[in-house]
Amino acid sequence: MKQTPSATAPGRSAIRPPGSDANGALPLSCFIIAQNEADRIARTIASVADLAREIIVIDSGSTDDTVAIAEAAGARVIYNPWPGFGQQKRFGEQQCHDDWLLNLDADEVVSSELASDIRALFAGGATPALAVYGMRVSIVYPGWTKPRPFARDHYCLRLYDRRRCRFKDSTLFDSVDPGQETVGALPGVLYHHSVRSLADLARKADARATYNALHSKPKSTPVLLARAAIELPWNLFKYVFLRTHILGGWTGLRYAWITAYYRWQRIVRMLRSNLRGSAH
Repeated sequence: MKQTPSATAPGRSAIRPPGSDANGALPLSCFIIAQNEADRIARTIASVADLAREIIVIDSGSTDDTVAIAEAAGARVIYNPWPGFGQQKRFGEQQCHDDWLLNLDADEVVSSELASDIRALFAGGATPALAVYGMRVSIVYPGWTKPRPFARDHYCLRLYDRRRCRFKDSTLFDSVDPGQETVGALPGVLYHHSVRSLADLARKADARATYNALHSKPKSTPVLLARAAIELPWNLFKYVFLRTHILGGWTGLRYAWITAYYRWQRIVRMLRSNLRGSAH
């Protein structure tokens, strides 16, 4: 059953014994934010079912079977209305029993190599040497089982001690702020099944472009005009060549075009808003 948050959640790590549990799960809580992810969330939970001794899903109002599927897979589900990207993840941090946290999105899968890397940090009941670790997050195209060769998509900080690091309090972005902590690097890859289809990619990118245009820090019209002129060609070059989507064949090129186009659209929509405002 979907739960409401407990006021005592942030301080409950003391009830957890040190070291791995009897089933080999680590002294680690995994939390996942989700909304309408019924077709993907079971795969995400399964990838950490033997790794984390607690899995929490923060649901922001799913209308499909996300909650039932997550609970059936062994997760604890807590409802929290959507406050923004960083705020939702900070809420998730507060619901965990353990202080060592692994954050996943509902469309991500911990590869077996990454799981081994994480286990090695806690081997023999050890505490990881650093407070925060990053990893590559590589896109898996619709219908593919693994990322394209030499994928260069994102590098994210997802494994950390919440007593020393937290997610940024940001409406637009969800990234861990390492502060003054030294960041460790894990060689394993987090698989990101980011879209269900290329049409789904276009829909999501369109919605995100509008959301970001509305919530981004205001910019002057001359700056936006200059960026509108270069944003599309620059992002095409970046995604096709620098992010290596050219190695994904026709699917990769289409992915690059859709992503670049809607990044340009974010600037165009901000510019239109400025021009409408100046006309009144």
